[in-house]
Amino acid sequence: MGKVAVGVAVGVAVVACAVAGMVVGRRVGSRRKWKRVVRVLKELEEGCETPVGRLRQVVDAMAVEMHAGLASEGGSKLKMLLTFVDHLPTGSEIGTYYALDLGGTNFRVLRIQLGGRRSSILSQDVERRPIPQHLMTSTSEDLFDFIASTLKQFVEKEESGSEPSPVRTRELGFTFSFPVKQSSLRSGILIKWTKGFAIEDMVGKEVVELLEAAMVRSGLDMRAALLVNDTVGTLALGRYHDADTVAAVIIGTGTNACYLERADAIIKCQGLPTTSGYMAVNMEWGNFWSSHLPRTSYDIDLDSESPNPNDQGFEKMISGNVSRLSIPFILQTPLVAAMHEDDSPELKEVAKILKETLGISEVSLKVRKLAVRICDVVTRRAARLAAAGIVGILKKIGRDGSGGTTGGRSKSDVKMRRTVVAIEGGLYTSYAMFRQYLHGGLSEILGEDVAQHVVLQVTEDGSGIGGALLAASYSSIPQRG
Repeated sequence: MGKVAVGVAVGVAVVACAVAGMVVGRRVGSRRKWKRVVRVLKELEEGCETPVGRLRQVVDAMAVEMHAGLASEGGSKLKMLLTFVDHLPTGSEIGTYYALDLGGTNFRVLRIQLGGRRSSILSQDVERRPIPQHLMTSTSEDLFDFIASTLKQFVEKEESGSEPSPVRTRELGFTFSFPVKQSSLRSGILIKWTKGFAIEDMVGKEVVELLEAAMVRSGLDMRAALLVNDTVGTLALGRYHDADTVAAVIIGTGTNACYLERADAIIKCQGLPTTSGYMAVNMEWGNFWSSHLPRTSYDIDLDSESPNPNDQGFEKMISGNVSRLSIPFILQTPLVAAMHEDDSPELKEVAKILKETLGISEVSLKVRKLAVRICDVVTRRAARLAAAGIVGILKKIGRDGSGGTTGGRSKSDVKMRRTVVAIEGGLYTSYAMFRQYLHGGLSEILGEDVAQHVVLQVTEDGSGIGGALLAASYSSIPQRG
């Protein structure tokens, strides 16, 4: 199958297997067969249990892996990638800035005008363009010439009737969501293509250099101020609105996190030149793994059917973005949410989805209730594991009330500071039950006294606006390559 299935928790595999169980349940002619279906569900529930003790073990494992990933390359399942972003927006930025967001078969160009007061984005304009199919397998020059031409047209249209600044070159934040080995703020080599791209001559090349060469060819006076990924953009956007923001999490079709780390704690790269004493670290936490994660036989099936077995285990348990699964049923997250949140007495929405999406008609109320229970089990586990991941970050930086992984102090001895985590992604923003379970998990793990100081702040469009804000942030400080 060539389509992408976006599931929750154990993702489409559990839902698919469970729906298969529903088909059996619909046809059962004996109480014994129905009991078998119920027994399978009970086993699923038990396998997905996330008691607070287990969640705290996941928290500790996450913090330990973060330490290991900062100590040496390849020392952890967490890549802990350096972003070279050591200066975040303060809210004092003034002027007009641009962003280019390239992360799939579409790209976006943005223009924002900042007023110099925190949260004062005076105006913003966005244009989305699809990338023609032939350019995805052509040459790097063809691709970036197309992007630069679009960017130039956007700039000319947006600046028509206004006087361009004669003082400085336009500043652009470049969000590039493909695997890149970054060596400085503006320097990153493409490791490999994903998402349907196959431009061979670009692998191993400097991404920013290719973009800027195309802008020169097009006659566009613009400079790429920095190269970032979408999670760092979300962190920047969160920090722009709230100075207490220390981390960012994306929970959507995939999941990732980044946070602010002390430069002296990044052992694998001592002597980093920073003006602030900290650096944003891209965790790539989708690849986190621990024996404490509640893995079921359905997770094992999901993993073996995925294009990347034994990889991205944490992501598969939370957001479940899986391609090319050879299973007969697919439910995407919005449908799982709709089924889960169906509060009608007859569960009419559940019946409708089972019929229209999965082709299962005449489903009894008993089986519809079973479907809702399945959604609840997998959603609860996903959300609570995400909560444990967030607390793992807070523990590493000493914001969980314990003083850090080596603090040795009791929570009563530590004065908690207000701590904001910027969060983005449809699984969190559009799925009320997921949010409820995640917040509940945070409170259980941290305790109410500490949890009240932790704020999960929803942001929107970190990959676009966040990139432009970072360009603004770096336009006013000395550049270091």
